[in-house]
Amino acid sequence: MIQMNNIVKRFGTQTVLSDVTFEAKDREIFGLMGPSGAGKTTIINILTNQLDADGGSFSTGVPMLETGLMLDSEGLFVRLSCLENLNVFSEIYKTPRKKVNEALKNVGLEDASNKPVNALSKGMRQRLALARAILHEPKVLFLDEPTSGLDPATAKGIQKLIRKICDNGATVFLTSHNMDEVTSLCDHVALLHEGKIVEQGEPVEICQRHDSFKSVPDLESVFIKLTGVTLE
Repeated sequence: MIQMNNIVKRFGTQTVLSDVTFEAKDREIFGLMGPSGAGKTTIINILTNQLDADGGSFSTGVPMLETGLMLDSEGLFVRLSCLENLNVFSEIYKTPRKKVNEALKNVGLEDASNKPVNALSKGMRQRLALARAILHEPKVLFLDEPTSGLDPATAKGIQKLIRKICDNGATVFLTSHNMDEVTSLCDHVALLHEGKIVEQGEPVEICQRHDSFKSVPDLESVFIKLTGVTLE
């Protein structure tokens, strides 16, 4: 479904992505792991046509109107309510208004529908950004650090919803530096360090290859072993 083949990206004289190749299969959750600055957001920006690559090729398998995107920057209208924000995008996507209420309910914001965004907590804003991304029921969903900075309970709720979205037929591509999140959610994962894929595969298989599987897969140990750095 989602493919990158030998992607290269430079900013000036700095190469930020080097020969990046991976594939996310249809109807799976694919995780891209790496520390801040590794190139995760750059990869999403290329896949969503917000940046041009300097080499290589890629495909998302569907038209851009059939993709959903949740970036860390959110891009919400802060003076509008949750309901009004989604109504704006309902018009853009030409989706029935009933889908707005469904999306708010799915992310647990039904009771906050009339609250302005500038009165919401960070966790509520992230849930609203996710509601906006899934409003038109995309076939491919890109999520950039969807649970970053959230309390454990809120993060668990969003992870549960992501799994439900995949089970309902979407392909989900997410970035994270949360080992437990990736291990529990993702069918396949790629480890990114300084713009290069250093390992990829199923979480359990990766850990078995590097002798880092005990009672549960330990992707963090694998990443440290391969790169010498942590994912903080």
